[in-house]
Amino acid sequence: MATEVSRNDPTNITIPTHTKAWFYSEHGKASDILKLHPNWSIPQLKDDQVLIKVVAASLNPVDYKRMHALFKETDPHLPIVPGFDVAGIVIKVGSEVVKFKVGDEIYGDINEEGLSNLKILGTLSEYTIAEERLLAHKPKNLSFIEAASIPLAMETAYEGLERAQLSAGKSILVLGGAGGVGSFAIQLAKHVYGASKIAATSSTGKIEFLRKLGVDLPIDYTKENFEDLPEKFDVVYDGVGEVDRAMKAIKEGGKVVTIVPPGFPPAIFFVLTSKGSILEKLRPYFESGQLKPILDSKTPVPFSEVIEAYSYLETSRATGKVVIYPIP
Repeated sequence: MATEVSRNDPTNITIPTHTKAWFYSEHGKASDILKLHPNWSIPQLKDDQVLIKVVAASLNPVDYKRMHALFKETDPHLPIVPGFDVAGIVIKVGSEVVKFKVGDEIYGDINEEGLSNLKILGTLSEYTIAEERLLAHKPKNLSFIEAASIPLAMETAYEGLERAQLSAGKSILVLGGAGGVGSFAIQLAKHVYGASKIAATSSTGKIEFLRKLGVDLPIDYTKENFEDLPEKFDVVYDGVGEVDRAMKAIKEGGKVVTIVPPGFPPAIFFVLTSKGSILEKLRPYFESGQLKPILDSKTPVPFSEVIEAYSYLETSRATGKVVIYPIP
């Protein structure tokens, strides 16, 4: 185990060889399979990688879907430490790293391909490793907790809007607007892309949340079918798996983009490719306050309560991100 990182003096660091980490060695529910490992081995740092002291890590639905073996064909390895999103401090850099130095405050999604070639050592750990290209400098105005909540969901929202070719003056409907990806898609559409009109669906209790995000037309999916509305949209961002219905809500020539498999043409289905460059591009919008992290009321959750946090996430009751902090 390593001595604690001093944020005031990042050079005064003992480089760790092992880390405390949550892990699982079989598939199933978090409450049945997650265990705390006191001494997980840290792999050798590659030339293009950085070693990170994890300060905060956020949870994503992909974590528990992975635990349930939904991606076993592309993610066969066990045991593993889960976690995609990290915010932390660089404590060692590989020989080819040029963007970061020891002591830098960074954040990112450490799994480049989304559902394949996933790292054995994830972010629910004292220390983790990631390639330089997957990381970005933490916006100065954001806490580590706020920064950790952003990468996977924000990058997914951004890549979907790029694939759907959203641009100024176009209208968009976001299905699942109160979710992590949906809430960022709304913010991006409004503040970065200049959408002319934003509609979004949610349950009754989250309609006011959508209004506060800047949604022009909040739709309570428990009371009305969005595809039956007379108004049609240039883009539908499907975050819930309703491609059939989404196709009925677009204008002629409009596009549907979905992140829920299987997806089928003409809808555009994709799995995120993590890129630190997306976060760097959006940094001015965070620092100006136009884009805002959205944290669930249970955030922050202590490192000791990761199992309870996953159980809560699986209820789909969270509004915003669940973040683990502090990490020892």
